[in-house]
Amino acid sequence: MRASRLALLALLSSSVFSAVPAFAGAPLASHRAVYDLILDKASDKSGITGLAGRMVYEFNGSACEGYTVKFRFVTQIDTGDNTRLTDQQTTTFEDAEGKTFNFVTKSFVDQNLEREVKGTATREKDGLKVDIEKPEKNTLELGPSQFPTQHLVELIDKARSGETFYETSLFDGSEDADKVMTTTVVVGKKAEAGKSDPELPALKSLAKDKYWPVDIAYFDESKGDGEGLPEYRISFKLHENGLTRDLVMDYGDFSMTGKLVDLSLFDQAAQQKCDK
Repeated sequence: MRASRLALLALLSSSVFSAVPAFAGAPLASHRAVYDLILDKASDKSGITGLAGRMVYEFNGSACEGYTVKFRFVTQIDTGDNTRLTDQQTTTFEDAEGKTFNFVTKSFVDQNLEREVKGTATREKDGLKVDIEKPEKNTLELGPSQFPTQHLVELIDKARSGETFYETSLFDGSEDADKVMTTTVVVGKKAEAGKSDPELPALKSLAKDKYWPVDIAYFDESKGDGEGLPEYRISFKLHENGLTRDLVMDYGDFSMTGKLVDLSLFDQAAQQKCDK
């Protein structure tokens, strides 16, 4: 399941290796967001007859100290013949210079640990060096890319400047942590929530904040199959402080939606300009 990329949106900067501070953009709000997940649609090929779950995304840090993300994605999937409970737990840290990215993901099936992936990615002159500790030690050399929080900042900056379409790259340590994904991003016109928006109660003080509708398609260029089809697509509403909501995750054979049901904003005192 590639849903972790929902919380780790990434956009490739035209100055990947410049000396500009990694997070020199709009300040991001430290927060904890909870989403209810339900099945949107499923083809016969998917074998899925029902799906429900919950996603919790916790974002902390500042441009001075770096950013920590804790992410949990729990789903119960029905196939008609049986029910499967999956639980993915991810923790990442992105340093303040945007040079290193630590990640660990534990995947449970029916409460049993099925897989753990742990490692560190480092930006070098010509790309990324990825040192993997688990499931077994390995070192990989990948193409250039930025890390998730840098890219989220850039997405917001591009949306604010009026850009509506561009190509990006992402490394987030998901799955086997062995690839940089190529993505295309479409940004819609800034809008405000209508009175009937079902997420208004959860937004609370942010209910009047405007958002951009965003759609991202993810491509695994390493497959080289020439079909040009995305591995999956994600669409959502993006707030200027980094909050994402009204999620649709489309994996081709099936899709699911995620509705914001609870939001906690943390103390923003740490989000001050760095003295550098």
